[in-house]
Amino acid sequence: MTVPAAPLGVLTLDTAFPRIPGDLGCPATYAYPVLFETVAGATPESTVHHRDNRLLPAFVAAGRRLADRGAVGIVTTCGFLARWQKELAAELPVPVATSALLQVAWLERLLPAGRRVGIVTYSAADLPPDTLAAVGANPYSPVEGVDPAGHFARTIRDGATTLDRARMSADVVAAARRLAGAHRDLGAVVLECANMPPYRDDVAAAVGMPVFDAADLVAWFHAGLAGVPSRYARRDLW
Repeated sequence: MTVPAAPLGVLTLDTAFPRIPGDLGCPATYAYPVLFETVAGATPESTVHHRDNRLLPAFVAAGRRLADRGAVGIVTTCGFLARWQKELAAELPVPVATSALLQVAWLERLLPAGRRVGIVTYSAADLPPDTLAAVGANPYSPVEGVDPAGHFARTIRDGATTLDRARMSADVVAAARRLAGAHRDLGAVVLECANMPPYRDDVAAAVGMPVFDAADLVAWFHAGLAGVPSRYARRDLW
């Protein structure tokens, strides 16, 4: 008898741009049940560019609602929430994976001697060493962001109503090429942004090395949780 997969909870930023398959905010990305909770007011501007720590209680509350609805694990649609990995894991009753950046520390231990992990991000200016350190990554890992004035960045930051997949991909690929060109010792690339998985194959073809993204993390995370019922009854959560 096949046990139905337990639902995964997704904490979603308050955004307006289209979510396409591969993006963690798109239901079609998942081959198993998912539950979504949007955190009101948690826009890219407030969450990423202003690092508004006053939003943390809202994320905790939304995470508790997901657990209350039966989620056996929780992920997010913003890699910059790595800075709250410890806090969210401590406050929620189910496992939490905030960011694709969690993979950086693991990969550092898997690569051949002399090879490093590089990071492609939505905003290099907003990814300081303390955010990397919060998930155990080398705080001085090589980082390259997409062009802040490019299609990818403006689509997300401005909440565009349409999305040009080819231009989005081109911006991510260009950032990856800059990263690889500046750091010849790279052995793998992690895509920080949960909106970047649709373009992973394009990046891998461009840089010729392994590329890991938020979708990889979520697939691994859910594989360990699938078929496992919630350990917490509603009355036991808070």
